Amino acid sequence: MRIDESLPFKPVRIALLTVSDTRTPADDSSGDILAARIAAAGHVLASREISKDSKNEIAAHLHRWIDDPEIDAVLTTGGTGLTGRDVTPEALDQVKDKAIPGFGELFRWISYETIGTSTVQSRACAVLARGTYIFALPGSNGAVKDGWDRILVQQLDSRHRPCNFVELMPRLRER
Repeated sequence: MRIDESLPFKPVRIALLTVSDTRTPADDSSGDILAARIAAAGHVLASREISKDSKNEIAAHLHRWIDDPEIDAVLTTGGTGLTGRDVTPEALDQVKDKAIPGFGELFRWISYETIGTSTVQSRACAVLARGTYIFALPGSNGAVKDGWDRILVQQLDSRHRPCNFVELMPRLRER
């Protein structure tokens, strides 16, 4: 796995949604981590919002961003656990065209190295919805670092070889 420096870098326009009943812009540390990493990688933070742990409210944010031609991908943080209020994967189910099961599988494998068997409690997942990628990460700072640093920074880099999510973007709406 490598970055082919002979290829041009194509910035991805990313929306960021923190899912939490308690976080505010002043204390959204996992959202801050992702926003900083998005910018450091050369991508564009197209929008950033906070949503309550409500399946319908999360889905409404996602629908709006999916339909926005200025947004290529959405990252969510939070709401992927097992409690009654954790409904982010269910919201993704409401908008998805296709699941990307390898994302959650790889995330849990990576997370196992850090938190051991506790990773089975994570429902991190990813979907494709009307040509837009949506990646749902847990809300902890460690989890967003693992998800970005070990998966997304590479897969959202158009120069990553042998393949990446960016090179597929022009073909995602094919029928």
